[in-house]
Amino acid sequence: MRAMQLSTLHRDRDERLREWLTHVLGAGPFTLEPLAGDASARRYLRLRGERGTFVVMDAPPPENDLDAFVRVAELLAGAGVTVPEVHAVERPNGFALLGDLGSELYLDVLNEATADRLYGDAIEALVTIQTRAEATTLSAYDLDFLDREMALFPRWFLTIHLGLPIGDRHARLIREASAWLAEQALEQPTVFMHRDYHSRNLMQCRSRNPGVLDFQDAVRGPIAYDLVSLLRDVYVRWEESHISRWINHYYQLSRRHQLLADVSIEQLVRWFDLVGVQRHLKVAGIFSRLCHRDGKPGYLQDIPLALSYLRAQCARYRELRGLGAVLDEVEVEPRLAEANERALRQHSRPAGRGARC
Repeated sequence: MRAMQLSTLHRDRDERLREWLTHVLGAGPFTLEPLAGDASARRYLRLRGERGTFVVMDAPPPENDLDAFVRVAELLAGAGVTVPEVHAVERPNGFALLGDLGSELYLDVLNEATADRLYGDAIEALVTIQTRAEATTLSAYDLDFLDREMALFPRWFLTIHLGLPIGDRHARLIREASAWLAEQALEQPTVFMHRDYHSRNLMQCRSRNPGVLDFQDAVRGPIAYDLVSLLRDVYVRWEESHISRWINHYYQLSRRHQLLADVSIEQLVRWFDLVGVQRHLKVAGIFSRLCHRDGKPGYLQDIPLALSYLRAQCARYRELRGLGAVLDEVEVEPRLAEANERALRQHSRPAGRGARC
């Protein structure tokens, strides 16, 4: 019964979407083609019709805020960054008709031959965002924000996904590490922060590369956050020698634009490493939540890379050894492999009770 109700609701929404698109575009025929899935309640479709090719965003309220998308799109476009043009919006239902930036995700075209060019463009665009995009109207990535995100790790990853009870000692070690990481993040200069500036949200474009997507959750936050999202991406891994070279490119460029005028490269690397730990704690928690709450287990395969980044920094920084001890003592890697396999089996069951992981 639940599956039938959801299917009926989906058909009704599709009908409303087609009616709105017909009103916006006119009576000419068009086709809709689903695009890659999103780690949210949104979906995207490519529209082909007599007036050209567009991307349709279906962002059901109240989970999604179309006003935020439009507002941030205007900020980024005004800064000279390539983003999808907003052609039309239907706020009550959460529909938007957007410009089409093509089909070449960074993730699909990155390789040893293209990486320097693509990351060079992405770093230049990031510096443009940080120097030109107005951030004063954005929410602050403050202590409460940081704490909520890091709390996803013990709750959704350790307890719910791995099935581990968290004892007092482990809870204390995680709290201490989280508090210290928050202090390090809050000492950084704050800028416009995309929050997910990585290979799945950047498009290779022929001019003004890259195109930037999925920016509606932007905040005002630590300067190194988007850089670590880009270079310690959980969807693609690079040798540390490559990452060091790209960090240095960002550093030189940002100094020329007075972003890091009084900051050493060593300080930037430290900020980069530590805000990366905060991000990867969040990632492990969010990817677990996507499975167990939202029925999207596909992101579980990307948690091991996030954990490997965590491991490296826990070994490097004395203040994170307690967090590293937790990972050791709960034997997180073998438990993760078992939990992922279990979740994927559960998700593959026929529709009905227990079908969602």
